[in-house]
Amino acid sequence: MMEVEYRDLGRMGYEECWALQRSLFDALLGSKRGVATTDEAAHQGVGEAIGAGKAGWLLLVEHNPVYTLGKSGKESNMLISEEYLRSIGAEFFRIDRGGDVTFHGPGQIVGYPILDLEKVGIGLREYIDLIEEAMIGVCRLWGIEAGRISGASGVWIDPEGPRARKICAIGVRSSRYVTMHGFAFNVATDMRYFSHINPCGFVDKGVTSLEKELGHAVDIAVVREQLVEQLSEKLNVKIYK
Repeated sequence: MMEVEYRDLGRMGYEECWALQRSLFDALLGSKRGVATTDEAAHQGVGEAIGAGKAGWLLLVEHNPVYTLGKSGKESNMLISEEYLRSIGAEFFRIDRGGDVTFHGPGQIVGYPILDLEKVGIGLREYIDLIEEAMIGVCRLWGIEAGRISGASGVWIDPEGPRARKICAIGVRSSRYVTMHGFAFNVATDMRYFSHINPCGFVDKGVTSLEKELGHAVDIAVVREQLVEQLSEKLNVKIYK
């Protein structure tokens, strides 16, 4: 079974985390090409750790309020100006993942699996399906039935009903079967931030959180542990700290 190193980053700004992601992604990609680890990657603790039995890293983080727009996204789905963004203490980044605009912030578990899918033994479409299955599994642990919507990534509550609402967004980039970016699972997220965008480009669907669905507070640390367990099971990898 392949191993994946887990790093709990706590609360971190988006730009700093993005730089860490890129350094690990470049190191893993470089190892496949036989390129030496860069000084930056070595500084981030990569070193010689990419062995035959290691498939990559899983980063979990809570971001400061930030909106990100995927490479194929439409800026018109951002409904406020950058000046207003600054006034509410939020940032904005155009990034290289798939998908449209989304929000990250406190109370949301953002996961960045940086994995060599060839080592894991799966393709990109199966990988995205398994990430969704892991998130559906976490919802089920809380007594919530979640599922998918045809033609839309992510995990949804009441996906076939008139009030379909997304609880987990997914956006991935890959090169030579090495992944970056990932998922954002709403646990106790302030839903008001989503009113400033058409989330993931949808104008006719909503967003929700675990706490909103349950009607009571949830320990985000417990959910984080459940996410790690579900990802380990669904991807069939050993996730370790």
